[in-house]
Amino acid sequence: MSYPGYPPTGYPPFPGYPPAGQESSFPPPGQYPYPSGFPPMGGGAFPAAPSSGYPGAGGYPAPGGYPAPGGYPGAPQPGGAPSYPGGPGFGAPPSGAGFSGYPQPPSQSYGGGPAQVPLPGGFPGGQMPSQYPGGQAPYPSQPAAMTLGTQGTIRPAANFDAMRDAEILRKAMKGFGTDEQAIVDVVANRSNDQRQKIKAAFKTMYGKDLIKDLKSELSGNMEELILALFMPTTYYDAWSLRNAMKGAGTQERVLIEILCTRTNQEIQEIVRCYQSEFGRDLEKDIRSDTSGHFERLLVSMCQGNRDENQNVNHQLAQEDAQRLYQAGEGRLGTDESCFNMILATRSFPQLKATMEAYSRMANRDLLSSVGREFSGNVESGLKTILQCALNRPAFFAERLYYAMKGAGTDDSTLVRIVVTRSEIDLVQIKQMFSQMYQKTLGTMIASDTSGDYRRLLLAIVGQ
Repeated sequence: MSYPGYPPTGYPPFPGYPPAGQESSFPPPGQYPYPSGFPPMGGGAFPAAPSSGYPGAGGYPAPGGYPAPGGYPGAPQPGGAPSYPGGPGFGAPPSGAGFSGYPQPPSQSYGGGPAQVPLPGGFPGGQMPSQYPGGQAPYPSQPAAMTLGTQGTIRPAANFDAMRDAEILRKAMKGFGTDEQAIVDVVANRSNDQRQKIKAAFKTMYGKDLIKDLKSELSGNMEELILALFMPTTYYDAWSLRNAMKGAGTQERVLIEILCTRTNQEIQEIVRCYQSEFGRDLEKDIRSDTSGHFERLLVSMCQGNRDENQNVNHQLAQEDAQRLYQAGEGRLGTDESCFNMILATRSFPQLKATMEAYSRMANRDLLSSVGREFSGNVESGLKTILQCALNRPAFFAERLYYAMKGAGTDDSTLVRIVVTRSEIDLVQIKQMFSQMYQKTLGTMIASDTSGDYRRLLLAIVGQ
């Protein structure tokens, strides 16, 4: 169905989007919403990180903190999530150890485009707060390549021909069996904008819906991955949020992952898309599915109104650090509203400067203090904001690691992050993954997945 003015020019920040001439009818009419059963989000338990995690006792992630032992409140027990047709592994809890340090942030931009302003890294004068285990610096050294701007593994294909691609997909699905390799070759090497054009060309040429044809030919995780790739970017985020709150229980980690990491423009687009596609108000759904300080944090996030000025006010950073100390470590009890106000309104570069000022003043890092003052979902949300201020690619690398660590795979998280970051910063996420876990993302995907699903994931991440 069409809805006027969505998405606006300039979103997301790569060339050729939205499709020329389709600005007011995007996504292509008549293709959404998808059937309500597609696909249940992985709802299994998430592992508790050991006490050796970052950064010291009560730090990140803390026992009882993020992720909470035994799964997020309301999540189905392992094996209790309905499995997407033919898709084993949903709802299986990954497990395993945390990592000992959060990496040194790259020079990164916060608007999804190339970095404009190099951000100061580390602690001034090389001083590290004394509480880090063994006196070790909390961040690994950053590779030289990480100083480049944000980059995705998928870029628009040159000499793109939507009708030729539509014909390739039609032949791949025609007759007995399906030529999955032909589908992989097309889908993994086209931008999201180009996939929307292929979808439109397919309907024009054959009078059939490409998504329905793909659903009839594929199953399980491969089907989920293909359908995610063919959803318009904003629609996929909105759909993921709706799916996380639909039915019994709420998948809070999905709400946190999307609402606490997107730019203002992305969030505003998601809110509009959520209303137009599902006929629902995102803020109202959040209020009815969450409560307390966690509810307030998410409501703040879905305003899409964070300061995005890239300049850092160091005087304000000092004042905010003092305010946060007085609201937490410096008093009995916690003034949660102070944390919410500062973490929801300040720009990510400003928050990074505040974290550095806090470390110098309190001799404890702010992530550790949040772990001591908060618990459960609100702790997870506040830490996610701080982690994105420090190093957004490292946050997603960690999420991918825990999605595959241990027995079973949280395929929905794996699919969602690989798809949503593939044109933004997946190159940097791969670099951080190697630096943090001494193995490549491709190696871990290859050992945790199989068949065409593995082949397509590896093609997307550029292995």
